[in-house]
Amino acid sequence: MTANPQAQPHASASLYVGDLHPDVTETQLFEVFKDIGPVVSIRVCRDAVTRRSLGYAYVNFHSVQDAERALDLLNYKDFKGKPCRIMWSQRDPSLRKSGAGNIFIKNLDKSIDNKTLFDTFSSFGNILSCKVAQDENGFSRGYGFVHYEKEEEADLAIKKVNEKLLNGKKCFVGKFIPSKQRVSDREPKWTNIYVKNLVKTIDEPKLKDMFTVFGEITSIFLASGENGVSKGFGFINYKEHESASKAVDEMNTKEIEGEQLYVGKAQKKSERDKELKAMFEKLKRERMSKYQGVNLYVKNLDDSIDDTKLREEFQHCGTITSAKVMRDETAVQSKGFGFVCFATPDEATKAVTEMNGKMIVNKPIYVALAQRKEQRRAQLEAQHAQRANAMRLQSLAGSGMPPGGPALYPSPGAPVYFPQPGQRGAPAFMYPQMVPRGGRYPVQPRPGFQPIPGGFVVPGGPAQAPRNRGPKGQPGQGQAYPVKYNPNVRNQQVPQAPQAPIELQGNAAPQTQDVDPQAIGESLYPLIANALKPLGQESLAGKITGMFIDGMEPSELMELLKSQEALNKKIAEALEVLEQAEKP
Repeated sequence: MTANPQAQPHASASLYVGDLHPDVTETQLFEVFKDIGPVVSIRVCRDAVTRRSLGYAYVNFHSVQDAERALDLLNYKDFKGKPCRIMWSQRDPSLRKSGAGNIFIKNLDKSIDNKTLFDTFSSFGNILSCKVAQDENGFSRGYGFVHYEKEEEADLAIKKVNEKLLNGKKCFVGKFIPSKQRVSDREPKWTNIYVKNLVKTIDEPKLKDMFTVFGEITSIFLASGENGVSKGFGFINYKEHESASKAVDEMNTKEIEGEQLYVGKAQKKSERDKELKAMFEKLKRERMSKYQGVNLYVKNLDDSIDDTKLREEFQHCGTITSAKVMRDETAVQSKGFGFVCFATPDEATKAVTEMNGKMIVNKPIYVALAQRKEQRRAQLEAQHAQRANAMRLQSLAGSGMPPGGPALYPSPGAPVYFPQPGQRGAPAFMYPQMVPRGGRYPVQPRPGFQPIPGGFVVPGGPAQAPRNRGPKGQPGQGQAYPVKYNPNVRNQQVPQAPQAPIELQGNAAPQTQDVDPQAIGESLYPLIANALKPLGQESLAGKITGMFIDGMEPSELMELLKSQEALNKKIAEALEVLEQAEKP
């Protein structure tokens, strides 16, 4: 039996079409619905990211009469092997959420589908929607829902069909209960209540008289000290949950002999801790939301800065609602950071712009919007990933390999070789990921290659292997091969004839075309390490040596060997660069 179109309560001509196959398109729906009457629009709802169909659509007709005919004639029509489910589009969600006129049917035979359920229950009134719940494979879960236009129609369906046989199985039909109410019904029925703020004159008999009016009490306890004097709190256990609940409602916050009582459900310590934690988290979120965009984090403060001085430094930027320097557990020693809260976001933005980096007591302060710990961690992780990606692209650009080219990650212990100059199809440098942290892969020399102490392999000499390639593959000058040093490992001897130390004669300009940057690096490394030793930063010697070789010409490197002053200046510049890179 079909729906009664005369009972249609909708003024719009919009239909909801559900249970659609993911591949059904607007065009396919139009080809079917246009035969009913003029169609205004059809929209298949899709995921905002993947653009995959969500399995439902909206069809809008010019007239309500055409929409009624479509609902009557096309409901449960097959599209790509799946019967669709058509209902009136409900613009007001309150009708759906209220549950009025909605019934629940369970213990259904697996052969009953949407159409069978609709035909069975449509005789009792106008059905707004009807659905049998299905699993991920499209099979019935044994229960369903029918939503009637009127509450009386739902009551009639329950009366006529509940506990009747459908396809040989006795089914249950009842009012649909919203999920929140179902959860409430499943909660345990507590009977024990906690009472505090009792005056000392109230003893157990008097306490029982006060609370026995709400129901039968099975036990009562009033806490008292060694001298028998009441401690002002106790517990009352009722026989019925309803009695305990009523006592809480009636007596909580009630004033007895000048004291306001607290009456609530008695809880275990774990329950109280959980409830308090949830309350504090809620307050924390509310506070963060309230101060979002107006609360500033200030660090690198001198120990002499207190709350008053901090407020004075920022007060020219706007109205300050609070200013606080954080201190250790002794509440005396400053932790070097604090917070300044402004009245408006514009004032906070002005403070960040004007005060970040300002010198206060000979220290540059850092000012930024305050963030929660998890927000700050996510931001730092994103910055780290972005920095790592930029370094990778820079390495690719310096090697002549286009981004997205083949990345080689050999297994530990496998040989790693560089190609001969002019060879194609292999990278011109070794990715940093190829070298495990704290060690190197063993390598074997190939013809035309010269091993470097420490385990790397580079082409035999400057004449055969330019440091990088210029335009169109021509030899050029630029970034050198990276070199890693380990001060705790003795450099291995090269099988070839030993290389004589570099000697500087007078002021003659060095012949850079015959100078090996690797040899200069071996001479520079101990000088750099010695210069860093007083600073306690000897561990940076290898990194700074590599920076010099990467960014300087051999003639400039030779100048560093000649002049300790020039070397110290370059080391200071390198330390400053590394320090800036570490800042957030």
